[in-house]
Amino acid sequence: MSMLTPPGMGGKYRITGDKYPRMRRPRNRRRIVFAVLAAVVALGLAGWGTLQLIDAFTGGGKKNSASTRGAACKPGPSPSAAPPPPLPRQITVNVYNATPRSGLAKSTADELKKRGFKIGKVSNAPAEYDKRVPGTAVILGAPTAQGGAFRVLGTQVQGFQAKTDTRGTADIDLIIGTAFKSLDPKASADVALTALAKPKPVPSAKC
Repeated sequence: MSMLTPPGMGGKYRITGDKYPRMRRPRNRRRIVFAVLAAVVALGLAGWGTLQLIDAFTGGGKKNSASTRGAACKPGPSPSAAPPPPLPRQITVNVYNATPRSGLAKSTADELKKRGFKIGKVSNAPAEYDKRVPGTAVILGAPTAQGGAFRVLGTQVQGFQAKTDTRGTADIDLIIGTAFKSLDPKASADVALTALAKPKPVPSAKC
């Protein structure tokens, strides 16, 4: 019996010689290593996917942003210029007096003539407007005159009311109302005419 054999133990439990039983490494260590490697790979794939999503939503980074700005700064088609308003000498104005004051239509027509307008009829207002215009004046004409002749004549009198009818001619009516005192001063009217004739500049694109 060897000195390493405890008392009372023998048979198959007897330890003899100089060799000792070896302890095997636990297999759980390999599983831990494989689990760590799998986690690292999964995190790498998740990070790469996140970067792809960020690029997709931000337009692909600086290069795409620059190209987008370049596209936004390209000048678009220039709008067609609006036709210039007619000159006073191209507009025929009929002057009607809808107030109780006599001679108002003639004096107003004479002043408009001095300012370059062509004068048509000068008379009292028709029955539908006679003493029924409480404001300064009514400018009446065909719908096609609203963008041109109405605006030009409107530079001579403030607070007018624009109305249209079914006439087929280019002349327009100035129906003087009870609040009318006189035409605007010629200097103020000339400034308004000059501003009306100047086209508004098209704003340039900002990059």
